Amino acid sequence: MIGSIIKRIVALLVGLKETMGYFLGSTVFGKPVTQMYPEEKRTPYPRFHGLHKLLRDENGKEKCVACSLCAAVCPAQCITVEADENEQNEKFARLYQIDISRCIFCGYCVEACPVGALLLTGDYELAEYTRAGMVYTKERLLRD
Repeated sequence: MIGSIIKRIVALLVGLKETMGYFLGSTVFGKPVTQMYPEEKRTPYPRFHGLHKLLRDENGKEKCVACSLCAAVCPAQCITVEADENEQNEKFARLYQIDISRCIFCGYCVEACPVGALLLTGDYELAEYTRAGMVYTKERLLRD
């Protein structure tokens, strides 16, 4: 009986020691960590899902074949694709838009693309002044 009480008190003290170590090492008593954001940009984690980008093949032609699988799999329904055909009877996306304000950056669109035409980059600066600026067109997504 007394042995179990002593074990509980020891476990409590070990936990409190760990907690106090984190508390004393934090910014409350330690030196604060300040990052000068506009000048110093943080590096996102390798698996971070940021801004979308449409890719081109080695000939400079856009890879998207307007299959609309990305739009079908998108849980936020923020992707709009309209297909068209060129003179060689190849399908291409006449209209490709992503409403970034509705996007949840899940990455399903990238996984669903059969030709690898879409990529989520590490760009996290997505602020705009208007809602219309949050709609990324095909031309804007193809920019490097």
